[in-house]
Amino acid sequence: MAKSKKDEVPECGIIRQPIVSVLGHVDHGKTSFLDHIRGSAVVSREAGAITQHIGATEVPIDTVYKICASLIGDKKFSVPGLLFIDTPGHHSFTTLRSRGGSLADLAVLVIDINEGLKPQTIESINILKQLKTPFIIALNKVDLLPGWRSHPGESILISMKKQNKEVQAKLDERFYNIVGHLYDKGFSADRFDKIEDFSKNLALIPISAKTGEGVPDTLLMLVGLAQRFLEKKLWTDETGDGEGTILEIKEERGLGPTMDVILYKGQIKKGDTVVLGTTGTPVVTKVKAILKPKALDEIRDPRERFNSQDCVTAAAGIKLVAQDITGVIAGGPLRVAGKDQQAKVDEIKNSSKLSIETSEIGIIIKADAIGSLEAMAYEAKNADIPIKKATVGDVSRRDIIEAAATSDPLKRVMFGFNVSVLPEAKEELLNSDLKFISADIVYRLIEEYDEWLKIKKRELDAESRLDMVYPGKIRLLPDCLFRLSKPAIVGVRILAGRVRIGQRLMREDGRVIGKIKSIRDGDESMKEAIVGAEVAIAIDGATCGRQIDEDDILYVDIPGAHCKELRNIGLNPDELDVLESVCTIKRKEDKFWGM
Repeated sequence: MAKSKKDEVPECGIIRQPIVSVLGHVDHGKTSFLDHIRGSAVVSREAGAITQHIGATEVPIDTVYKICASLIGDKKFSVPGLLFIDTPGHHSFTTLRSRGGSLADLAVLVIDINEGLKPQTIESINILKQLKTPFIIALNKVDLLPGWRSHPGESILISMKKQNKEVQAKLDERFYNIVGHLYDKGFSADRFDKIEDFSKNLALIPISAKTGEGVPDTLLMLVGLAQRFLEKKLWTDETGDGEGTILEIKEERGLGPTMDVILYKGQIKKGDTVVLGTTGTPVVTKVKAILKPKALDEIRDPRERFNSQDCVTAAAGIKLVAQDITGVIAGGPLRVAGKDQQAKVDEIKNSSKLSIETSEIGIIIKADAIGSLEAMAYEAKNADIPIKKATVGDVSRRDIIEAAATSDPLKRVMFGFNVSVLPEAKEELLNSDLKFISADIVYRLIEEYDEWLKIKKRELDAESRLDMVYPGKIRLLPDCLFRLSKPAIVGVRILAGRVRIGQRLMREDGRVIGKIKSIRDGDESMKEAIVGAEVAIAIDGATCGRQIDEDDILYVDIPGAHCKELRNIGLNPDELDVLESVCTIKRKEDKFWGM
């Protein structure tokens, strides 16, 4: 059938490889799925075996032919391969995943068939729905089904037929449980080989990233969907100005600062002027070198050296070396300047602004990339932790001073994700009461903060109790007037509550007679005495025989501001009785005292 003018390939156009985003819940096997395809072990090198930054892997069509040989025979496709984006799986990486999803033509949502849908799974579905990204679901870890017999690299349809009936029944049970949950989310889903209309139904493919079962089916499904539904979208002008997203800024030995970039449109050449996103004015610089990982290697963590390129056309994961990239942020946009450089500068300036809600009092967060920063902000917001300031980069002395100056001791905290504390900041940190929490997995920052917060609250509570004037009732003992005045020293018995140095004492008529200067038990000096103790106290301002005498009952003079709080901290009955007595005495002159 002849193509219409609308469908014709541009004169300088080519069909690019589709970008495929891999999403899902933490530890459900996203990176392991890619590791099987590329024959690597990136997952074992990730912090906590959890992907922290977006990575990119190019899978040539010849590799697809090789893995899927038993399914496709000699059939050929027009797409040149697949460019996989491996996105962080933890739910805090909404922004990174959204950024990854927005780059993607297709997506693979990985779900552990034994665990089913998790909150992060649902979040991934919502992102894909919002961005209208076509996706399939890989139901991973079928090899963990009780009694499963593995057939490495086999089509899942063949492997399933080789299982006994009990295993097949268990697989069906877990499979259709997930189908039911997806239906509740508004999706009509079924096993990939049972679907007739892929535009209306979501395809589910059971797989094992560990053994490779179902991986051929998944790759073939992705290529087939791209060929059938996205071919027109994949035509690209190979001579157009390149557009990309900066994944990460890295210091490479012998190269200096470099940028990992996903080029998703047009081309970029060595010597091109490019506009790069920062937190302020965009950087305009020239490309000194373009490095590209070998096929099946990972731009985030390559096993082999990169190949130098003079020109790269979308879609590709590349490493760029430029003249000056100071201030450039991970997660920011890249544009080849072309003929209208100012328009590109204006566009990037508007798109590089951080969307993090801040408050006057809160913690300070630092991260190595804009996506990580936004992820930390997402976690903090969910945990009701206000943020005062959020910046990309290592921790400076100024950062420490600013964070330590926060008035609220529970917010005198700084989070650091994949950042270093600069030498001049280390000494400042040691001499401050700032709590610096550093981690290379975002959700651990919140976990550590929660633990610290519990301890800090107990410490502050203990301090506030020391500052709180507790109820106290004493009786002056007979024959125990040791000194008449300046200060008066008398023997007393603590009838209820406690007394402490510095507290004022009053009589039952409400008259304040003086302040406790010291408390002694024999030769031992004490800060306070509690109920039942018999001690000698020195009272400044009182004179025996005038303001006080043997058998007098005295009360600790409680400030009215403490009265309400004292009722909420668990006083015992005797202490409450003393507090009520003090209230009765005080309200003879001020009927609203302590209210």
